[in-house]
Amino acid sequence: MRQPREVERLYIDCDGFFAAVEQQAHPHLRGKPVGVVPFKDARHTCVIACSREAKLRGVKNVMSMEEARELCPDIIFVPQSPDLYRRAHKNLLSEISAVIPVDAVKSIDELTCRVSPAEQSDPHTLGLKIKKRIADNIGPFITCSIGFAANRQLAKMACKIGKPNGNLIWHPKDMPGPLLRLTLRDIPGVGARMEQNLIDAGIATMADLLATQPKHMRKLWGNVTGERLWYALHGYDVQTPPSGRGMYGHGRVLPPDHRTAQHVKSASRLLLVKAARRMRRDGWNAGRLWLWLELMGSGSVHRDAWLPAVHDDQAVLSALERLWSDVELKLPRSARILRLGVTLLELTRASERQLDILLDDDKQRRRCEDATTAIDALNRKYGRTLVSFGPWTPPPGGYAGGKISYTRIPRAEDFW
Repeated sequence: MRQPREVERLYIDCDGFFAAVEQQAHPHLRGKPVGVVPFKDARHTCVIACSREAKLRGVKNVMSMEEARELCPDIIFVPQSPDLYRRAHKNLLSEISAVIPVDAVKSIDELTCRVSPAEQSDPHTLGLKIKKRIADNIGPFITCSIGFAANRQLAKMACKIGKPNGNLIWHPKDMPGPLLRLTLRDIPGVGARMEQNLIDAGIATMADLLATQPKHMRKLWGNVTGERLWYALHGYDVQTPPSGRGMYGHGRVLPPDHRTAQHVKSASRLLLVKAARRMRRDGWNAGRLWLWLELMGSGSVHRDAWLPAVHDDQAVLSALERLWSDVELKLPRSARILRLGVTLLELTRASERQLDILLDDDKQRRRCEDATTAIDALNRKYGRTLVSFGPWTPPPGGYAGGKISYTRIPRAEDFW
């Protein structure tokens, strides 16, 4: 495995991205503490992102609105705008690509690039060039931290340490000096439980971790991730294999006046159709449907149903109806449903599907698939959900199925 002698990777992470985009788009928010929340008029939810001004007052992501208000009484809460963040993300990719090719997009506000041999001698200037391009062509309120190192793992750690608005370089000749000043929790992916496992194994500092052996790291992590981390921390050019697609799904927290079975069932239909659209777009079929409901104060309910390798709306909605028939029989009338999730699992390539001769589903399945294809074409033509199987009633708050997660950046059609 190769051990680079020069800086070969950079990692970019935008600072408080959602809140920064809101400040850039809305001048009245600039310079003020801002907290982004899931819904308009929300009262008892958590802050999903906060501005630098709010962070300086002690506000943190995933903090309750009540706690945020106690720390920062003048904080301004704004509802999330996922489509705005998606468009800002596209603009960022365009501007950064004008300076350096983007190697991999890691999330809505994180990406990594390979540093060309011509730029390895002066990474600091390269970082300033990227920052200037963003400030000039997108706006000065969207800032980013950049980390430079021999590999992606170290560049990401340098980026994190350099926040906010950093431009930190960890040159291979200076390593492992910068690492020795860090704690175990500064390693991405090491949380409280993993830290305690390491301490129990006699590893309490970064120096202790670097002194271990690769196979010991594999044993501590329980898989090859630990061994890869060892090589990455020691400056090797580690290439992580791409992960495969395992599921398509959506979840939703329901507002207080929509926590009845009737409202939740309607929301689950919409979320399932949106998940099926994404799945069809990527060329997959599903072999199982999973429905999950979190009840207020009384645990959760989950059901799953087998599917004959399908992707059309009629098939997945029929399976969902069967699951709800069972759930409604056993759900107390007074049950309040806080959150729901629908997931399509056991994926196979649509091009490789074999029809089940015992179900005699050839003619019927193809007819349903043709109808779904026609509906998708109409909706795509008009840029909205014009036609659907059954009612189409989005729950309050908007952006159902268009939520931005760490692993998925929505497309424009996810907001139809």
